Amino acid sequence: MKIGFSQLRLIIAGFSFASMVCTASSAAQTSRDPQISGPSTTIVIDAGHGGFDHGGIPGQRIPEKEMTLDVAQRLKGVLTAAGYRVVMTRDSDVFVPLATRVAIANSYRNAIFVCIHFNSAKRAGADGIETYFYSRDSLPLASAVHYYVAGGAPTPNRGVRRRGFYVLRKTNVPAVLVECGFLTNPNEGQYAQTASYRQKLAEEIAAGVRGRFSVTSTLTSTRGATGESIPLQSYTDQTNVSSSGRSRSKHSNKRSSRNKSSKKKKRSSESPGSEASATPKEPEG
Repeated sequence: MKIGFSQLRLIIAGFSFASMVCTASSAAQTSRDPQISGPSTTIVIDAGHGGFDHGGIPGQRIPEKEMTLDVAQRLKGVLTAAGYRVVMTRDSDVFVPLATRVAIANSYRNAIFVCIHFNSAKRAGADGIETYFYSRDSLPLASAVHYYVAGGAPTPNRGVRRRGFYVLRKTNVPAVLVECGFLTNPNEGQYAQTASYRQKLAEEIAAGVRGRFSVTSTLTSTRGATGESIPLQSYTDQTNVSSSGRSRSKHSNKRSSRNKSSKKKKRSSESPGSEASATPKEPEG
């Protein structure tokens, strides 16, 4: 059967249209699939402390601000290599006010906020990994990050906790704060000073960022899943912890008795410029 030139053009046009439809359908599916579109997310990484704010407790041998920055920079490298857009609240040893850190996170659409800290306590035996969140929308992210970090660390799992620290309460995007171990614990402090361990922390946090869409509704407090499904973590709600509880943090011993008796100065300690209002240093014992 002979096909005329006009019929041939119609057949070619039909194939072209079908190809366009298939391409558009594939693109639409990609944009709807969170696992595929994940790398388009902006990851705002916040290295705790910095500049004059060393972090930790007085006399602490390992400076927290250096450890947090190193892990944050390593995390940036891992996520950038995976195709994510990464923004750092600080990329050097400078102090960044808490309000500025929050403003940076809130300035990006489709962003998540990951704040990196290390714990400290007067009791040298205090140890373990803990992850904080505030917004209910942040629980899947906290679950995934904690699942990997606590599961991959050779230290105890202190669990996921909900608490209204400034950088978590004021961000409009999913936000977590990861306490990567106690620098005042001999073993964990030694781990933290090892470049390979800091790299592992960065890789585990990155795995949590990538896996946040795979969190299921099954509650658990341990790393028990064997597949790609990540269990939603149970958590301790500490949103009703009073300021007196915070005063027992590592920052409390920096306040004089005069500060404690002054209501005005007590209020200022909870201001956006105070790292104490962002870093959960729980009383030990």
